[in-house]
Amino acid sequence: MLVRLLYASRAVDTSSDAIESILHQSRSHNPGSGVTGVLCYGGGIFLQALEGGRMTVSELYGHIQRDARHKDVVLLHYEEIAERRFAGWTMGEVNMTRINASILLKYAEKPELDPYSVSGQVSLALLEELMATASIIGRA
Repeated sequence: MLVRLLYASRAVDTSSDAIESILHQSRSHNPGSGVTGVLCYGGGIFLQALEGGRMTVSELYGHIQRDARHKDVVLLHYEEIAERRFAGWTMGEVNMTRINASILLKYAEKPELDPYSVSGQVSLALLEELMATASIIGRA
């Protein structure tokens, strides 16, 4: 049974080394566990979609909730899926500093990443558009 989970959190350490460490850990761990997804980071906020087996994704989300690098972890969306949407990424990355502000304004009140102020469906739609506009990097 495949599932997709979308969550938001705030970074405890906003340095580029800390963000790179999270991406590196995801990219090294995820292939062996069958997890795919994408991570957006901007303004101290993470928006991450995880796809994979139900138990694996649930366990990973539990680990993220306990991870000292994250705070204010919030589940935005969870669904059973027939197929993966982010299958090409062990953990894709979106550089939010290079995103056209009009894309963000399409989904939020201000041109910034703030999944705390919109629904999970809206956050998922934003990820879909970022993927459609080739804004996701780090295909592995």
